[in-house]
Amino acid sequence: MNKANWKILYFVILLLFVPKKAMAMHIMEGFLPIEWAIFWWAVTLPFLILGYRSIRSKVKENPETKMMLGLSGAFVFILSALKIPSVTGSSSHPTGVGLGSILFGPLAMSVVGSIVLLFQAVLLAHGGLTTLGANAFSMAVCGPFIAYFVFKGATKLGWSFSLAVFLAATFGDLGTYVITSVQLALAFPSEVGGFMASFTKFSGIFALTQIPLAISEGLLTVVVMNFLKKYNLGELKLLRVLSKEAR
Repeated sequence: MNKANWKILYFVILLLFVPKKAMAMHIMEGFLPIEWAIFWWAVTLPFLILGYRSIRSKVKENPETKMMLGLSGAFVFILSALKIPSVTGSSSHPTGVGLGSILFGPLAMSVVGSIVLLFQAVLLAHGGLTTLGANAFSMAVCGPFIAYFVFKGATKLGWSFSLAVFLAATFGDLGTYVITSVQLALAFPSEVGGFMASFTKFSGIFALTQIPLAISEGLLTVVVMNFLKKYNLGELKLLRVLSKEAR
């Protein structure tokens, strides 16, 4: 492990030991009706199976990228623990999934993000086991896919690396909360206006806190990616984040 990786790991450990007040994050335990909890588990499970295969393939092909995979998980854990109370039964926070989605792809992040959510539910009482499927679908499945395709699209358009990373992380974060709003609106449609009325209410409340958080996450992800580009260029090339000719 080189000095740059040790610096990143040390920074992560310091953040993990910053005291945090425990409170419900994501969608809290028992908040969703049981039929919706089961539905989101069923929808998320195939992505976890495919994600496991993706991680196994990438690590087998390039074992030296294991540290980067661990960094991606720690980044998600730390950012998603920085929360602001929002819609009843949920909260606003960065997601951190953009970094790993760019590095390892969205399928791999479905597993990494779900593991983070599981640890937070069991160890920190954040989220819950019954709602893990719903939280994983919004943050570990949809968010990474949005981030990945935004990054690839911006890259194909010839936009700068930093701008592509910023947009990917920002829209991956915002996309997570759009899906969360959909989930809450489906489970709790308004008596007047039904699904659309509930979706408008939930997404409107989330937007007040989530838009500035998403922009902040985008900027932070750019800083981390530029750091990796400077000190871990070889790994980025192995993961095909950068072309082999890049410097």
